[in-house]
Amino acid sequence: DNELEFPAEYSLSQNYPNPFNPSGAGHSPQTHISYAIPIDSDVKLVIYNIKGQKVKTLIDEKQEKGFKQIVWDGTNNNQKSVSSGIYFYKLETEDYSKVKKMILLR
Repeated sequence: DNELEFPAEYSLSQNYPNPFNPSGAGHSPQTHISYAIPIDSDVKLVIYNIKGQKVKTLIDEKQEKGFKQIVWDGTNNNQKSVSSGIYFYKLETEDYSKVKKMILLR
């Protein structure tokens, strides 16, 4: 069975690790976000702070169906490190929208 497996439905997984933090001096924090899209879709994945303000756009493009993963390094759209706290990430396509919460500890 050499067929590629594609997801049957949209999904957004909890980030890992969570909470996430720097792993030693000079290291930026990193967390992985996994998601699945069952059909080719225009995909947006955006990080928001607790006030609902946009912090970082990780993805804003057409993507082919499949299982995907992206890393967030705890920076905003200006590549500046954001402070500790609760953040939300939102996956949005033409017909799917899901929000999950994550915690950044510095």
